[in-house]
Amino acid sequence: MRQAQNTGPKRLGLLIILSSPSGAGKSTLARRLLEWDAEIQFSVSATTRKPRPGEAEGVDYSFLSEDEFQRMVEDGQMLEHAHVFNNRYGSPRGPVERAMESGIDVLFDIDWQGAQQITRSQLARFVLSIFLLPPSIDELRSRLESRGQDSADVIAQRMRNSWDEISHWSDYDYVLVNDELDKTEERLKNIVMAERLRRAQQPGLADHVRRLQTEFEARN
Repeated sequence: MRQAQNTGPKRLGLLIILSSPSGAGKSTLARRLLEWDAEIQFSVSATTRKPRPGEAEGVDYSFLSEDEFQRMVEDGQMLEHAHVFNNRYGSPRGPVERAMESGIDVLFDIDWQGAQQITRSQLARFVLSIFLLPPSIDELRSRLESRGQDSADVIAQRMRNSWDEISHWSDYDYVLVNDELDKTEERLKNIVMAERLRRAQQPGLADHVRRLQTEFEARN
């Protein structure tokens, strides 16, 4: 059940980056995190491509013109951005900062290049980066094939790209081998809950301690 977690004094939101080679379970685990906790929201990317049938503005993507996208990049309003198949994609900074200030964690389903841009931004201290590894290359291929979504050529391309993704595993804070989905989900949740309790994520702690000190001194 999706529910808000009680974390005591107001905390700042985390930027949760989830990366993996295609087929390692990233999208499934991202969806489960969103269903688990109302204090996690998905980062809605901006793109210059045209909406596809059924896609909604502000829900699936924020659809921008090339000029609008470029202005946001030049103004420092994109946390990360990239060219993908002749279109541009990026993560607008404003909605992310507003969510963080409200104590909401923002989840990014991005590759290692986007992750590097965010971890090098001014918001780096709020980043929690997690990389998912498959149990084996054969299992990775089997998962891609069992999805039934891609042609043999697309699967072959995804497999060729997989090692480029995997080679950046050591850039992340945490690395999980997704050998069993339910167990990986539990480990992922445990990481998020622990990281929320970092001192830096709880700006209200200093005031709380001062109140304790005042109470203590009043009684002694």
